[in-house]
Amino acid sequence: MNYDVIVVGGGPGGYVAAIRASQLGLKTAVIEREAMGGICLNWGCIPTKALLKSAQVFEYIKHAADYGINVSGAEHDFGAVIKRSRGVADGMSKGVGFLMKKNKVDVLMGWGKVLAGKKVQVTGADGKKTEYSAQHIIIATGGRARELPNIKIDGEKIIEYRKAMSLEKQPKSMLIIGSGAIGVEFAYVYNAMGTKVTIVEFMPNIVPVEDEDVSKALEKIYKKEGIDIYTSSSVESVDTSGALCKAKVKTPTGEITLEAEVVLSAAGVVANIENIGLEEVGIATDKGKILINDYYQTNMPGYYAIGDVVKGPALAHVASAEGIICVEKIAGHHPEPLDYGNIPGCTYCSPEIASVGMTEKAAKEAGYEVKVGKFPFSASGKASAAGHKDGFVKVIFDAKYGEFLGAHMIGANVTEMIAEVVVARKLETTGHEMIKAVHPHPTMSEAVMEAAAAAYGEVIHL
Repeated sequence: MNYDVIVVGGGPGGYVAAIRASQLGLKTAVIEREAMGGICLNWGCIPTKALLKSAQVFEYIKHAADYGINVSGAEHDFGAVIKRSRGVADGMSKGVGFLMKKNKVDVLMGWGKVLAGKKVQVTGADGKKTEYSAQHIIIATGGRARELPNIKIDGEKIIEYRKAMSLEKQPKSMLIIGSGAIGVEFAYVYNAMGTKVTIVEFMPNIVPVEDEDVSKALEKIYKKEGIDIYTSSSVESVDTSGALCKAKVKTPTGEITLEAEVVLSAAGVVANIENIGLEEVGIATDKGKILINDYYQTNMPGYYAIGDVVKGPALAHVASAEGIICVEKIAGHHPEPLDYGNIPGCTYCSPEIASVGMTEKAAKEAGYEVKVGKFPFSASGKASAAGHKDGFVKVIFDAKYGEFLGAHMIGANVTEMIAEVVVARKLETTGHEMIKAVHPHPTMSEAVMEAAAAAYGEVIHL
């Protein structure tokens, strides 16, 4: 069959690109080897949020007395928590399947491999190979957990994120390698449910891509909750021969041995670019990523790439935005290139973390004279009423022109607040405009306005 567009991969980049292509009148198919929605819906964004919610509910119950409510004998059912998470993921995946039918996108199940001559080969579960052709082929095969060379994932004692959200039995102890979003989210879930959690981070701060103030605040909160944290440290090896894993950890003060039932390797993701035909077609790659231009065209005409397989943040919303820009360009529209400097990042641990733009350190290193404002949630009426006084909003402006350089938040529901800053920066809003934009009271979002006011010496409630 001939198509206008074939998308290889049905994750948040691929299925969104396919839907938008169909909306634009292009005959479209998407190839998926496992389940529609990709890692995000099935093993990433969505099921982890379900696990986090269960952990949060359990914590609410444990602290119900703080709200004047007495609850006794509350226990969690680990198996039921995992089952709920899987149910949420399955429902969302079926929802994407419905969207494919609604938008008249053909779903081709199997392993997709690009071929020369603008063709794609699909190998089904039965081994049967079928070729399809298209004027435009979009590679959106996503990524997988990065395996450290000295720590092999065996799926039992050394696991990655997929196994961490589908364990049959809750471990009594867990060592987590890496403190990015995956690491700190699972640290919160398992610690909240009673597992002894230890984090080992190679960089000087946990959540190392965040502003240092945010990183230090989360570390302080996690340690208070009983999580052990080793920064500027590395796991050199793991001995899995005994009942417990024995990890040799190199720390600034010397080598130590840490024991845990399970080791979770959360050291980032790597692109899925092997065995999909790139070499045969002649598609250029560099450092494990497919090379593309501003509109996701590869060096070979008619072939495109989006999402985790190209350079940029490995985030679902980035892949979706790239997919839309890519197909709008294919359809002859004139989309503007994606502004990678205005991509929000969200981490759904508790408290949540959200950020966009430059950190204070990066802004100063870029030569900006900055105005920095910070508003703690301890001064927020809504946060106090909700019982979530941990955290703050920090904003950074260029002192000369008032340009909104960045915002960094840690606290309850801040992942729902960061979009305000993304829109403000898109519209080139200044610090003074943020101060004069009336925010509703009492809300957590007031903290954005108050932080902006703090930067200019006009804060009222601090």
